[in-house]
Amino acid sequence: MTTTTTAADRRSAPATEPPARTGGLLPLLALANTAMFALYLGVGSVLMPVQIAQIDPANKVATLGMIGGVSAVFATFFNPVAGALSDRTGRRGPWILGGGLAALATMYLLGNVHTVLLATIGWCLGQAAMNIYQSAVTAVVPDRIPRAKRGTASAVVGLGLPVGGTLGVLIASQTVTSLRTGYLVLGAVVAVAAVLLTAFGREPRRTPTPAAPLGRQLKAFLSALGSHDFRWAFIGRALMVLGYFCVLSYQLYILTDHITLPAGLEPTAAIAVLTPVSMAAMAVSTVIGGVLSDRWNRRKLFVGLSAALAGLVMVVPVISPTWTGMLVFSALNGLAFGCFMAVDTAVVTLVLPRAEDAARDMGVLNIASAGPQIVAPFIAAAVIGHLGGYTGLFLVGGALSLLGALAIVPIRSVR
Repeated sequence: MTTTTTAADRRSAPATEPPARTGGLLPLLALANTAMFALYLGVGSVLMPVQIAQIDPANKVATLGMIGGVSAVFATFFNPVAGALSDRTGRRGPWILGGGLAALATMYLLGNVHTVLLATIGWCLGQAAMNIYQSAVTAVVPDRIPRAKRGTASAVVGLGLPVGGTLGVLIASQTVTSLRTGYLVLGAVVAVAAVLLTAFGREPRRTPTPAAPLGRQLKAFLSALGSHDFRWAFIGRALMVLGYFCVLSYQLYILTDHITLPAGLEPTAAIAVLTPVSMAAMAVSTVIGGVLSDRWNRRKLFVGLSAALAGLVMVVPVISPTWTGMLVFSALNGLAFGCFMAVDTAVVTLVLPRAEDAARDMGVLNIASAGPQIVAPFIAAAVIGHLGGYTGLFLVGGALSLLGALAIVPIRSVR
């Protein structure tokens, strides 16, 4: 396929295109991302809400929001900082391995706490470890995958979300009576994936980025946002993720306090059903969206339409706050979010301002994923408490996703 090379393409392209043959790299990356999302969703959707409901049942909504917001500050800070450090060292492997092993240690800690304070500290440390791991894993695609294959690669890697999310929620749902076991299993999954990727990924040594004065580093740290297209990609990702996590973070409590479930179906068991439905739909749209966006070279179209769909489907549980309504919502939301994340990731790799700062700039972009998770729990708790309960929460989440769809329009260098 012939594509037009823009100025932004030339700025973000490395001096030497990554080799067309990547061997077994993509399966290892898929495994690394699968493990990452297994931990994120298993802990965030099931284990942590259950643990907080046990520790502080009367204030579970506000407490979960506080822990989610504070811990996301650590995610927002550690992701780009660790990315910049891996750029400087010229290696991704040590950061992947170190983050994965640290994640196992922090999950052990979380499984042994019984107060809100210690749960907060434990999840903050967990977010720090996981974002060290994530920043290095994310940078491997722009480092080592040819530009023409970015959509397909992002789709393969993006399967980590539906597969990992399903795996994580199933593990967590089966271990709610033994939270320590659940945390340890999820931590071990990440640690094993980190070992395999670093052992068999055959990472070529990159030229380390030379150290610069602190003032210049701070200026350069967010310089990517000075790029028009990168800035709009950042805004669109932030709005979409904010809308998504406003709802997802409270799914267990939505099923407990808002949705009418069939007799005998417990909320944790309901999540174990809804998650595979959502993730199966996500897997389908991740692959189809990524491959077709490469074939047609129309990535903005896929990103915009999927974000719009994510916004519109939020009305389903409002109109029908039933088990059937939640099943329909989960399937459609999975289709939308899977396509968005797969193709939007490809868009981002194509608008990076400087290839030699790929991990740092991808880390800045990941603020658009981690940053909204800081405010999402606070927004969600405020909406639930003062602006219409869970019905208002779905409507706010939908409005944010629709705004995310509009943010893709100003991007110029990607079709």
